[in-house]
Amino acid sequence: MINFRRPFRLNVGFIAHEDVGYTHDFTFEFPTIRIGDDLELAGFNGIVNVGRTPQGLLFTGNFRSGTVLECVRCLRPFEQELRWTLSELYAFTSKSVSDSELILPEDAQVDIEPLIREHALLEIPINPICRIDCLGLCPICGEDLNVRDCGHRPGRGASPFAALRDFLSE
Repeated sequence: MINFRRPFRLNVGFIAHEDVGYTHDFTFEFPTIRIGDDLELAGFNGIVNVGRTPQGLLFTGNFRSGTVLECVRCLRPFEQELRWTLSELYAFTSKSVSDSELILPEDAQVDIEPLIREHALLEIPINPICRIDCLGLCPICGEDLNVRDCGHRPGRGASPFAALRDFLSE
């Protein structure tokens, strides 16, 4: 049963009491979901496999979703598909803790929302572009060059590399 206020909070206590090698899958599918204050995902789906190891519970997951970004060239919003994976160990004791320093809580309720958010944000491009051939905005009048050519042409010396052009002509 999914708790809609905390949909990524998993009760994994029953897995912790199983034999080493036992696994259980948790599936997620949401038309839209907000993770944190600033990340809205559309068409979110994923699966998390929780496996019992001698050191703790190993969470491995595969996710796919879309999010709306703003193109850095034309400033129009567009939908970007995101795909990501995660793999984290929740240790039973501090002796078995991994680099992520995650320890299984006493109540065995693990909220993986911060992990999902962190990994999703890492998939968002630094300079998102709506399409490879996006022409962007005119630097003179601001017209969207994908919609209409305003007729402005940058001058010969407008490029920061204009000085190099003389070396090529020699």
